[in-house]
Amino acid sequence: MFYYLSNFSNHPDWGFLRLFNYVSFRAGCAGVMSLLIVILLGPATVRMLKKFRATAPSRYGGVQILEEFINEQKNKTPSMGGVLILFGIVVSALLWMKPTELMWILTGSTVLLGLLGFADDFAKVAYRNKDGISGKLKLLGQFMVAGAAVIWLFYIPEFKPYMSQLYLPFFNAPVAVGVWVSAFAILAIVGASNAVNLTDGKDGLSSGCMIFATIAYAVIAYLSGHRIFADYLLIPFIPGASEAVVFAAAVIGACIGFLWHNCYPASMFMGDTGSLALGGIIGLLAVLVRQEFLLFLVGGVFVMEIVSVMIQVMSVKLTGKRVFLCTPIHHHFEKMGWTETQIVIRFWILAGIFALLALGTLKLR
Repeated sequence: MFYYLSNFSNHPDWGFLRLFNYVSFRAGCAGVMSLLIVILLGPATVRMLKKFRATAPSRYGGVQILEEFINEQKNKTPSMGGVLILFGIVVSALLWMKPTELMWILTGSTVLLGLLGFADDFAKVAYRNKDGISGKLKLLGQFMVAGAAVIWLFYIPEFKPYMSQLYLPFFNAPVAVGVWVSAFAILAIVGASNAVNLTDGKDGLSSGCMIFATIAYAVIAYLSGHRIFADYLLIPFIPGASEAVVFAAAVIGACIGFLWHNCYPASMFMGDTGSLALGGIIGLLAVLVRQEFLLFLVGGVFVMEIVSVMIQVMSVKLTGKRVFLCTPIHHHFEKMGWTETQIVIRFWILAGIFALLALGTLKLR
């Protein structure tokens, strides 16, 4: 809510308050605030999670192909650290974003997906059930949150004209128009949420990749909300989209701060509380700027993870043979002898490359 301070910038002694009217300034402040919140509150969060014995049983326990890689220390590391990430994001967003409907859509969706993940983590912690809540119930919750967010966007004047238009990379005009496009937008949010959830299997892997993906969509959101840049790049000009940059900056700051505690060896895991919400955020940002298909490139690492699982399941069902040594694909490389640090750093590199390639497509239209 610091945005309101800009209203006093006309006072001769308070002209500096006009800074609070600029997206770039508020985005920087939101990023720094969420970073500091997560770093400074991290040790207390770890102690609290340990006090409540918030250690979830390994989702891979009992899987013979991974038995040699299961680290007992990881089973003692507290989960549900996503509450800290979400706290940093939501507090920073509420303080630095304009108090608009977009702010409530972004923060509300984040909180609801976080609560869904929290319920899943709680089932694992309290009942020692490595599967958590049922997959169908989790999917239902994700579709409800995504559906509500997309429908709400239809009622915001700045976004309504574009919500029924489907854009593809390399095309400077929508390739399809219709209400049915909203169904694809919902699928993008749910798919991204589950893809990040599957990627969360190594210390720092998902949070590090999230940083690159969010930076890419923050840049796209800024360009889409600026008429001159949007017209030059032949991307849709969406008034108000640049405000999402402030939220994206809060996400980036929180993920960087979480890496401080989550880098190998992790002092806590984000759990589904963090991964379901973070994935949903990426999907929602893609919907806001009407670049859902670009999500396949921006989130290339996440796509690799979820597609590897789909291929493996289909191959086993149809042929009885495995394509990969183990899935998600980071376990395939683990089985090949890569160390955890090698996997994480190399996947970060790939995430950075995917983000740069995605931004490069903006000029190729």
